[in-house]
Amino acid sequence: MEGKHNYTLKLVWFMVGVLGAAVIISGGVNAAISCSTVTSDLSGCLSYVTGGSSQPSDSCCGGVRNLNSAAATPADRRSACSCIKTIAGEVPGFRWDRAGQLPGQCGVNIGFPITSKFNCSTIN
Repeated sequence: MEGKHNYTLKLVWFMVGVLGAAVIISGGVNAAISCSTVTSDLSGCLSYVTGGSSQPSDSCCGGVRNLNSAAATPADRRSACSCIKTIAGEVPGFRWDRAGQLPGQCGVNIGFPITSKFNCSTIN
């Protein structure tokens, strides 16, 4: 069970960047959103971004919307982007195509594309 918990945490952290939420990158310690907040809000997205479900759940989209609202500054969004890119490689079965669809599926405009090649430092 412990292995599944670690997998969930890694995936949720990855979703942080996908969703334009928070952690710390270029903005340094000024980022307002913690990884624990991101983990909590995005835990419902695990199944969708790994291909386990065909649509994001209501809890996933609620978390996406919460994080998008909370990530009000460019530093927050750069941090989120960086976090997701770091963790994505550690999540078995992670699908960038699914992650990139989440904002639209959940009715959120984050203002930048969610791809593995996007340069997070360009978020203003």
